[in-house]
Amino acid sequence: MDLTLIVVLVIALALFFDFTNGFHDTANAMATPIATGAIKPKTAVALAAVLNLVGAFLSTEVAKTISGGIIKEGGETGVQIMPAMIFAGLMGAVIWNMLTWLLGLPSSSSHALFGGLIGAAIVGAGFGAIDYSVLMSKVLLPALVAPVIAGTSAYLATKLAYSVTKRQSGVASPKRGGFRYGQIFSSSLVALAHGTNDAQKTMGVITLTLVASGLQTAGTGPHFWVIASCALAIALGTYMGGWRIIRTMGSGLTDVKPAQGFAAETSTAAAILASSHLGFALSTTQVASGSVIGSGLGRKGAEVRWGTAGKIAIGWLFTLPAAALMGAAAAALAHFGTGGLIAVTVLGLGSLLLIWFLSRREIVGHGNAISDVDVSGAAVNIPTKKERRKMARAKAEKAKADQAEANQETKP
Repeated sequence: MDLTLIVVLVIALALFFDFTNGFHDTANAMATPIATGAIKPKTAVALAAVLNLVGAFLSTEVAKTISGGIIKEGGETGVQIMPAMIFAGLMGAVIWNMLTWLLGLPSSSSHALFGGLIGAAIVGAGFGAIDYSVLMSKVLLPALVAPVIAGTSAYLATKLAYSVTKRQSGVASPKRGGFRYGQIFSSSLVALAHGTNDAQKTMGVITLTLVASGLQTAGTGPHFWVIASCALAIALGTYMGGWRIIRTMGSGLTDVKPAQGFAAETSTAAAILASSHLGFALSTTQVASGSVIGSGLGRKGAEVRWGTAGKIAIGWLFTLPAAALMGAAAAALAHFGTGGLIAVTVLGLGSLLLIWFLSRREIVGHGNAISDVDVSGAAVNIPTKKERRKMARAKAEKAKADQAEANQETKP
């Protein structure tokens, strides 16, 4: 198949992945302010789309990590990765991304992309095609550390927010409504941060393709047209896919209080923006999930549902290797030349059409429309005031019964 045609196919598929990233992940940024009534759904979706567009222009460090870091892009010491292998890896990532969206499984668009590209690169050029030091330092290690840091920050911020606004004895409870409007700012920061990190991953893939095909010098950053097209794709995906936020409102995030939401969003944005500046290719959904869990634990009486948390962790853990296997399978098929590439294209498009058809037939509800951040929020049990009073009464009654029993035993 003509090299130019392959490059065009890769760019088109990469932009489609960027589009799916927009409606798969970015909507989470605006879910909590909608739930608390701080902003109207349609306004939130439009605002998130604009901020993703702006954020994509702020930095290219993550793009450089993808294009010249994880996968060696050629040269004297590098390994040549052909555009056909990149196309195969992208196809594996897109299919896994859409499949997990259909099934409502916790996943990461970012790790799906990394997995698909890594699997295809290993099949196409061997294990030497991967720079494992970069993979460890800028993908795997941040994936473990960043959610923990964001969660801890959100926990402390939530504790501080509730402590500062705590009702004093004999004094009317202060209003925490200010946090509701503060959420407009904090959720906007999350949307901006998402653009700075996730849009860059697609920029990196397109740049890697241009370098592999000899159309760009190795070691250089993305061209302006690449930045602009990726920014537009993720912004359009955010706007088109924003309806999922509206359908999420009957689920877990309706329990998020303004102070808690503000703390979670601020922590998420800070972690993502700092990581983007350092070139760390994070999963923004994982960071947001860590913040939601941390802020939930910061509320009075909260406890972790370890069973739910374990299921979420397993979902995150399997995304990268599962996408890698799909990318490797597509790359193995692409090895058969033009016929193989046509087969990958036909099978991939057929799979995407099937997923879309199934999504239209099934009723969209809690199982397949709930956001990944919502799923993470379910890992924390936050009892209501009524439940806390009931538990306190039960505890007091038990203590009283224990004391009576002890007194009975001490009688001669």
